[in-house]
Formats: sequence, structure tokens, C-alpha cells
Amino acid sequence: MLDPAGEATRSAAARLGVEGVRSLRIGKAIEIELEAYDEITAQAQLQLLSDRLFANPVIENWSLELLEMVGEQLQ
Repeated sequence: MLDPAGEATRSAAARLGVEGVRSLRIGKAIEIELEAYDEITAQAQLQLLSDRLFANPVIENWSLELLEMVGEQLQ
């Protein structure tokens, strides 16, 4: 499925210096697959993206849930 908003935001993430974003979809919820060195790095990168790209802090609140993937399977 084509998601122009998701693709534009994925490109903007790279311009912010966040590497490893494999896919990104935007809807009522944002789902992102991110490759990161460790959980602390992933959390920091996702907080940056949420604050700067994903949410309008004037009218939106956001929360973050990290799920670990081993290979291609969610744990």
C-alpha cells in the first residue's frame, strides 16, 4: 500500500540523522521498524522523531511502545 506521508516522514528522519528506519506507516497510529544498536539508542531516536516529526504538540499527545524483534519475529 502506498503511504506518501509515511515515505516523506521516513525521508525526513534520515535528514534528522536517524538511520535504520526500514519502514514507516502513518494512520491513527504510527508503526515504525527501526534498526538500532540498543534499546537506549532506539528510544532516543524514536523520541526525537515523535517530538519533531510525528506529533503536533499543540494538539496531540503521544506515547511510545518498544517491541523487540529477533530476526523477523516480534518477541
